[in-house]
Parts: sequence; C-alpha cells; structure tokens
Amino acid sequence: MIFTIGATLAAFLFLLLLQKRHKTQPDHLLLGWLAILGIHQVLMFFDSGYAAFETPQLLGLSFPFPLLHGPLLYLYARSMTATAPLKPLWMLPHFLAPLFIVVLAIPFYSLPPEAKIAVFRQNGKGYEWYSQIRWVLIVLSGWTYVGLTLYSLRRHQQRVESRFSEVSRITFQWLRSLSIGLGLIWNLVLFFPDTVIFTGVSTLILFIGFFGIHKFPIFFTHPKRENEDKNENNGTIRYAKSGLKTEEADRYYAALTQLMSEKKPYKKPELSLSELAQMLEIHPNHLSQIINEREEKNFCHYINSLRVKEFMKLAKSPDHLHLSLLAIAIDCGFNSKTTFNKYFKLQTGKTPSEYYSEVNP
Repeated sequence: MIFTIGATLAAFLFLLLLQKRHKTQPDHLLLGWLAILGIHQVLMFFDSGYAAFETPQLLGLSFPFPLLHGPLLYLYARSMTATAPLKPLWMLPHFLAPLFIVVLAIPFYSLPPEAKIAVFRQNGKGYEWYSQIRWVLIVLSGWTYVGLTLYSLRRHQQRVESRFSEVSRITFQWLRSLSIGLGLIWNLVLFFPDTVIFTGVSTLILFIGFFGIHKFPIFFTHPKRENEDKNENNGTIRYAKSGLKTEEADRYYAALTQLMSEKKPYKKPELSLSELAQMLEIHPNHLSQIINEREEKNFCHYINSLRVKEFMKLAKSPDHLHLSLLAIAIDCGFNSKTTFNKYFKLQTGKTPSEYYSEVNP
C-alpha cells in the first residue's frame, strides 16, 4: 500500500510537469527525478513481496536507485540557481556511483531466476560483501549530496540579493526543506526497515507536490515570468553591441530617480531588477550598473533603502499613528519583518521601535 501511494503520487506529478509549456533544464531534471522516485517505489514493491518470486527478472533492478536521488536533487538545485544551463559532461560524473553498483551486481544479474529467488529468500546470502558496499555508498552519497545542495542554495541566496529587492520569496525555501527531508530519509536508512523508509519517501513526494503546486510555479508555466524572460532576451540583443555611455547613464539615472519619487514602484514587495528595467526601457545589466555607480549600492540595498526612507516618513505622519510598525513597513514594500529590521538597522543604526519612540514621544 505504501509503495503504491508513493508510485501513484510520483506518476501524477510527472504527468503534471510533463504538460508544462516551455520546460527548462530544471524541469527536465525534476521530471527525471520524479520518474526515478516512481520506478523505485514500484521495484521495491516487487522486491519486498511475493510478486518478486513470480517476476524474478525484476529482482535487483532497484539496487542503483537509492544512489540516484541525491545527485538528481543536487543537479536540480544547481540548475535552478545557475546563470546558464549545466553541461551534460559536467553532470555525468555524478552518476558514477550508481553505475559502479550496477557493475558490481553483474554476477547476481547473471544468475538464473531460481538462483535469484534463493538469494532473496536467504536475505542476500553469498552477497553480503555487496550489501555492505552498497549500504556504505548509499549513506555517504545521500549525506554528501544533501550537504552540496544546501551549500549551493546558500551561495545562490548570497548572489541573488544583488538582483532582487526581496529575497525571502526567491530563496527556494521549499527546495532547502526538501534537501533536509531527503537527509532525514538517509537517517531512516540507518535504523529502520524498508516500509518505514518508503513511508518517508512517499511523504517526500507529497511534499514536492504540495509546495510545487500551491506555493511555487514549479509544475505550471508562469505567464508573468515568461513575458519577463522575453523582454530580457530582447534587451540582450538590443545592448549586445554597445556599452553604456555617460550621457545615457545620466538620462536613465534621472528617469530612475523621477520614477521612484513619483510612482514609488519599490512599494511592490516582489519588485525585481528586470521588472524595474522594463519600466525604464533599459537592459537590466545597464540598470544594475547605474545603481551601483550612482548609488554605490546593489539593487537589493537600493530598493530597501528607499523603503526605509518611506517608512521613516510615514512613521511621523499622524495618519499612520494607528498602525503597527509592521503594517507601515508592509505598506512601504517589505513583506518580511526580518528583512525590514535588517535594513532599517543597517541604514539608521537603530531599531524601528527606537526610531518610532524618538519621532513620536
């Protein structure tokens, strides 16, 4: 029953992602991982029950599958955070461990059906050496790739602050949680039988589906993002053969200052560099250059500094005295109390409460 639930969930998510238009490299890697998860569940169902003795040709096919989950999760995370598609030759070495396990199992695969059944009935007698090597590789591979994935996401979070005004929505928290969940499953491998392990795997698949469908546009084409990508690609062609001249920079900086003063787009919590560049009809790279040179700040710090200034203005207004500090901060474009406190302290040297007490004694 457990294996059936997991395989069904994986198949459903696989088909859901398969219908997504304009699939990217991360989408294809996730498709591959969902297929592996589903097939692994089916093979474990055969290996763990009487069905194995009716279809002995399937015995042992599940051996390399545990070694595929870690690399696929890691490569998915890397492709989600990379600035360019990952090269196939770079990805191939990550699958050497599963290939090694398959090669080691050739003597078992060469056995006649009756002999395979006998090995399984005797709990792997005669192949204890193989079980030990495989178990060690599974644990080492699992924890290694969980660590690599978390490290990759951490590096991405540090990089992304230079291009997005609010990083809390784009730090791939669900993917980080997914990595931790996979790490917990490796703990189950150490201490629990297959039924408990694959209950955890089914829960992991459910987690992928819930957050991928309800929280993030993983399984569906995001129209807004699709249009943004098109605009950014057009900008790349437009500016590919020319640098940003001083006169142009002056003009765009003046337009940026006027836009921020009049329309205050920084009040939009999810404002991105590409979106702001589209408003100014300038390539994102050139806008980033202007902000860095004229404001001596990256995009993230620039936008949040404007939000802090807006908060300081509204906090002194009688019209906002009935609102909480967080409510005012949200009105200024922050959507995270942590981010608000961080940038306010960074810019003023005070906490929001301290400042509010000073201006409203």
